[in-house]
Amino acid sequence: MPQTTIVSFFKYKGFRHQWQAFVRMGRPPLLNQTIEGLTFWKALGSGSGNGFSIWPDFSMFGLLTVFNSEKEASAFINSDLIKNYTETAEKFSHIWMHSVKAHGQWSKQEPFISSEKFNEEKPLAVITRATIKPKLAYKFWKYVPSVSKSMDGYNGLIFTKGIGEWPIFMQATFSLWEQGSQMMDYAYKNPKHAEMVKKTRELGWYSEEMFSRFHPFKIEGDLIDYRIR
Repeated sequence: MPQTTIVSFFKYKGFRHQWQAFVRMGRPPLLNQTIEGLTFWKALGSGSGNGFSIWPDFSMFGLLTVFNSEKEASAFINSDLIKNYTETAEKFSHIWMHSVKAHGQWSKQEPFISSEKFNEEKPLAVITRATIKPKLAYKFWKYVPSVSKSMDGYNGLIFTKGIGEWPIFMQATFSLWEQGSQMMDYAYKNPKHAEMVKKTRELGWYSEEMFSRFHPFKIEGDLIDYRIR
């Protein structure tokens, strides 16, 4: 069975549940655990609005897990461990995916093994991740708001959220599209996105970066109101 990646989002309401989620991010239940088939994982916070902000969103947290197989991923999602996240969540969703292509590293690792060919008619999920050089952080965040705004209401965009391991310097984005062709249209035809790519090449503001694409094949939960046919 191919490698299975799951991106989970959990939304919490009320100070007590949000505080519990914040503490859990700092010390995730996965720490010091032996979980069958788990090869890579990250506990993630999020930014306010659609997530592309230096200001945190204490109501939304994420979890990225990568497993050798779908069977092992299923065992984890249905385990008592994941209930730590879901039992107090107002809403949550798990996006199950197979890797299409990944370039770069995350924490000096290459966690995603491609198992599918890109199909522009299938739903597509994209994770971009980077460690921003501290001396260039101001310039980076200066350009982010306009790029973020350019995604609002874009054709085919189902869901997007800025996520990260550490505020300001260790950032990632997740976006989910109805079709791969619509994501490609945004990536290559949207002038604000093109400007950001150009600045990235000119200024070299990342010390580590990764760009990865996936074909999602299942979405569980009620946070993301979309079902894959």
